[in-house]
Amino acid sequence: MAAAAGGAGQEKQLAPALLSFFIYNPKLGPREGEEEKKILFYHPNEVEKNEKIRNVGLCEAIVQFTRTFSPSKPAKSLHTQKNRQFFNEPEENFWMVMVVRNPVIEKYHKDGKPVIEYQEEELLDKVYSSVLQQCYSMYKLFNGTFLKAIEDGGVRVLKERLEKFFHRYLQTLHLQSCDLLDVFCGISFFPLDKMTYLKIQSFINRMEESLNIVKYTAFLYNDQLIWSGLEQDDMRILYKYLTTSLFPRHIEPELAGRDSPIRAEMPGNLQHYGRFLTGPLNLNDPEAKCRFPKIFVNTDGTYEELHLIVYKAMSAAVCFMIDASMQPTLDFCRKLDSIVGPQLTVLASDICEQYNINKRISGSEKEPQFKFIYFNHMNLAEKSTIHMRKTPSVSLTSVHPDLMKILGDINSDFTRVDEDEEIIVKAMSDYWVVGKKSDQRELYVILNQKNANLIEVNEEVKKLCATQFNNIFFLD
Repeated sequence: MAAAAGGAGQEKQLAPALLSFFIYNPKLGPREGEEEKKILFYHPNEVEKNEKIRNVGLCEAIVQFTRTFSPSKPAKSLHTQKNRQFFNEPEENFWMVMVVRNPVIEKYHKDGKPVIEYQEEELLDKVYSSVLQQCYSMYKLFNGTFLKAIEDGGVRVLKERLEKFFHRYLQTLHLQSCDLLDVFCGISFFPLDKMTYLKIQSFINRMEESLNIVKYTAFLYNDQLIWSGLEQDDMRILYKYLTTSLFPRHIEPELAGRDSPIRAEMPGNLQHYGRFLTGPLNLNDPEAKCRFPKIFVNTDGTYEELHLIVYKAMSAAVCFMIDASMQPTLDFCRKLDSIVGPQLTVLASDICEQYNINKRISGSEKEPQFKFIYFNHMNLAEKSTIHMRKTPSVSLTSVHPDLMKILGDINSDFTRVDEDEEIIVKAMSDYWVVGKKSDQRELYVILNQKNANLIEVNEEVKKLCATQFNNIFFLD
């Protein structure tokens, strides 16, 4: 919980916090006295049984009640003074509920008695509904659907999987740093020239040929995506896992000098920097375990279960996905290391070189007057100059939280209409916020200009579109 004391200890702000999170299926305990059977997972677990049943019953009632007005779209959220509840039905009859406490301001009277004020309008529905949807997507990536678990071994197996996954995952939810980027859940793409892109393409084709059991491949550089063979929705959640969980856990050990990148003890080894981020830690250990995490993709269609092999050299990472029925052996891992390692090392330095050349050509301009977030619904491309860093626990933005909230409000307005539109907001002290929605693309710009008027702001945004997005068609 973040606490910021204002004034002479007169005021304390408490960030939004997760109060409870539960998953239930009303069909599992339809009769009176069986209500507990509906509950598949409940956090915090210490809550007394009758209170769990009461809370689940209340959510059921709200959903049923709102269904009478809108049969196809029941309630997504419920606002109360102290908290906000979010509902999601990712699979038929399976409901996920997240209850978030509203941010609080604690004021102290002269007599020292605290007065608590709940900030009821601070939380953006869309942001937290998206967070709840991602909870499901992330669960499904590593466990498959709820229904599949019941088919595999009944309700007991589903409960075990939910407990194992969410017990850890909920600890990584930092609700105070959620913002518009959580709504988009987009992918940051690495800008590349054609030649380097073709080199990567040919590298992937060669690897898939020599490691013939590879089903899908994804290639990232600097935590940004360059190529992926997966479906978009699977890639966006895998991308989130890689960039917010797996990569941060493996910050280059070679920088820390823990293992020298040149492994001289391996005969015939070309000097390369490659290493496995999932799977065997030490290829020279005959006892090394070749266990890779399993992921589930295309769950609506062919329902594929795959092993996820993530291999990295310098800033380049490549994900090989192979059918889960194949068990990768230590020999396979050594073969992969000897083929991929040297080539990926060379490729990584090529990309780095090319990137630096391009950076020099475009020149480092002085700090621009504007900051922006761009998102394209068609290819999920996302770009933000507002975020200096975005991890699950930190959202370091270079603008005031109030401005971030305006961005969220504009985005909610855009969702309500299908047409293209533009919204310009004059915010506090010299800030202008512009939202443009055009043909599946959204652009949000924050300008800081003293004494600017509407026409000037509009001109600035046109200039920005011309310089940053000259090959993208924005309707004027």
